[in-house]
Amino acid sequence: MRPRLFVVLAALRVVVAGSAVGAMPTHHPAARPAVPNDWSALERATIIPGSKPGELTLELPAVDLPAGTLVDEPASVGEFPVDGSIYALHAELVDENGRQLPASLLHHMNVMDPNERELFLPIGRRILASGMETGEIRFPWLLFGSRIHAGQRFLANAMVHNPTNVGYRGVRVRLVLNYIPEHRPWPFFSVLPWQLDVAFPLGDKSFDLPPGRSERSYEGSPAVAGKLIVIGGHMHAYGRTIEFWDATTGKLLWHGEPAPAPAGAASAVPVGKLYSLKGLGMRITPSHRYRVHVVYENPTGHAIPNGGMGVVGGLFMPDRKAIWPATDPSDSLYQKDLRHFMGPVGRPVVGMPLEMGHMHMGH
Repeated sequence: MRPRLFVVLAALRVVVAGSAVGAMPTHHPAARPAVPNDWSALERATIIPGSKPGELTLELPAVDLPAGTLVDEPASVGEFPVDGSIYALHAELVDENGRQLPASLLHHMNVMDPNERELFLPIGRRILASGMETGEIRFPWLLFGSRIHAGQRFLANAMVHNPTNVGYRGVRVRLVLNYIPEHRPWPFFSVLPWQLDVAFPLGDKSFDLPPGRSERSYEGSPAVAGKLIVIGGHMHAYGRTIEFWDATTGKLLWHGEPAPAPAGAASAVPVGKLYSLKGLGMRITPSHRYRVHVVYENPTGHAIPNGGMGVVGGLFMPDRKAIWPATDPSDSLYQKDLRHFMGPVGRPVVGMPLEMGHMHMGH
């Protein structure tokens, strides 16, 4: 499968500026206050060296996945064991015997740093993501990497679904990460994922799609100035266009349309690379507001529950002296988002019928 950017989640972002060291944002965990949350109620996610050098395997606790059900796994907690820069990742699923399962059973997996905020919202920053449409995410290891630090805490959750008539026991979702160890001269630029969703600020990102033409949008300002290096979009079936605007100046910065697909099927929106030998990146600044805008044409004549979605995202590089802001645990938006991300912590993890589960699906 051709590697491509996955934008609900997560994602990635590429970089640029003067020097490689100067381009890296100052956000070492030791320099920021810890979020005063008690994580003892959470199960542990494991993260261990993989089968190859420069590889880590992040694994969530096992769950049973009966036939015809969906399982919303609550958040688990872990810490990265190394300093380095992630440049590639892909998801895997295995059963209780270690047998590899179809990747299509994974709806999505998200990894959050609860100590750092998102670019456009004061909520915990999503640092890694994968899903059923993702495949492998990979970018040039010599140029770009997303920094991790030994001891850096993360929270991870996942949703798995099983439309088949075969049940699976002890299903474990894994994220296999490739990284460059610290103190190498490469990657030259440090990158972070960003996203702007029409369903911000809180809750599930899918929305009911009315019949006919409909539009949705959301505006926000970035926490720090920098450059967008890669941009892409994600929509569901019947999505027509997705755009990224400078709402302050009224300038259209990026326009995306899905590739041709069968009627009623979603298709990928081509990714825009905003770097070349001639220049690097599209600058954004906290003094401006930016808008994501999505347009749908639903020809079915009836509303489609959770039929809409619209998110732009990709790779962003902060200005060389930018200090990435920590989260404010007392912020009400942060608290509500954290509760949503944590999911059914402390309750038995059981499968619900797919029909019911799809009414509560988020990305």
